[in-house]
Amino acid sequence: MKNVLRMALILVLMAAADSAHAFGRTAGESSEKPAGLSAPDSANSLSGKVSETMNSGGYTYINIEKDNKNTWVAIPQTEVKVGQEISVIPGMSMPNFESKTLNRTFESLIFSPGLVSGTPAATDAAPQSSSAPAKPAEEKIKVEKASGPDACTVAELYDKKTSLDKKNVVVRGKVVKVSTGIMNTNWIHIQDGSGDASNGTNDLLVTSDDIPSVGDIVTAKGTLVTDRDIGSGYKFAVMIEQAKIEK
Repeated sequence: MKNVLRMALILVLMAAADSAHAFGRTAGESSEKPAGLSAPDSANSLSGKVSETMNSGGYTYINIEKDNKNTWVAIPQTEVKVGQEISVIPGMSMPNFESKTLNRTFESLIFSPGLVSGTPAATDAAPQSSSAPAKPAEEKIKVEKASGPDACTVAELYDKKTSLDKKNVVVRGKVVKVSTGIMNTNWIHIQDGSGDASNGTNDLLVTSDDIPSVGDIVTAKGTLVTDRDIGSGYKFAVMIEQAKIEK
């Protein structure tokens, strides 16, 4: 179960690379690249010829052939063609990965954030299952705090994370990004106008079976988890897991 959660969060990071919890940043920390977190090095990219490819669930699965060796890679959906020479950013390898949408199990599958910059079609990568995030710099979000003893603003969750760890919390805010159907759950980013965009404390990640739409004003109720370390250098200061979301 821990491996499933870890992979799901990495997929969300891939899909939400331009949000406050973007790939290459740890939420709640002020530095752009905190200690222990390193972005994939394109110099060590996996390259070769596309021998087989298919799209499913918002991702493109690619069989890359090089030196008579074949490697399966999954990236956010991108247009690639059989015979094309490509390079992909290094990612996390998952053994015996079962794709339910393809009804297929891969002996080994590498999840990559996408094609290396400069590769044809590299700018086309965009998971279809993910709604485009709002741009905080262009929009002033101001949502009234929820009521009740467990109610907090997004900023308060970061400020009081030690005392609120594993506690039930209620947060009201605006949905700025939704990634659906990733590892059988949905990943939602909520903002209420509190916190600081420069260090990510304005943005809250929530997992839920519910599917709100970008722009909805919602109330999320669930258990706060702090300092969630998912490995490979990725860490969330706060997040709410398996929340109930109401409009």
